[in-house]
Amino acid sequence: MEETTLSAHAAEMMEERKISEEWLWKALDESDDIWEGKDGNMHYSKAVPEKGNRVLHVVVNANVVPQRVVTLFFDRRLRKDNEGKTR
Repeated sequence: MEETTLSAHAAEMMEERKISEEWLWKALDESDDIWEGKDGNMHYSKAVPEKGNRVLHVVVNANVVPQRVVTLFFDRRLRKDNEGKTR
């Protein structure tokens, strides 16, 4: 993935939600699913085996240079399906 920085909010959320940097980069580099949101941001999801396959949802503002992780969280609405896609 191209150069990516963390917003102050994203860094705080990683600490507060105990999300490892490894999981963040895996979500961006080895995503189960990627889509563009209505907000124009890119959304990445990745099931995290160490967290019982809970789905990590990472929101990236790709319209700035370098692109910036806006926030990240374990998304209760998303689940991994039989084909490995998250929805």
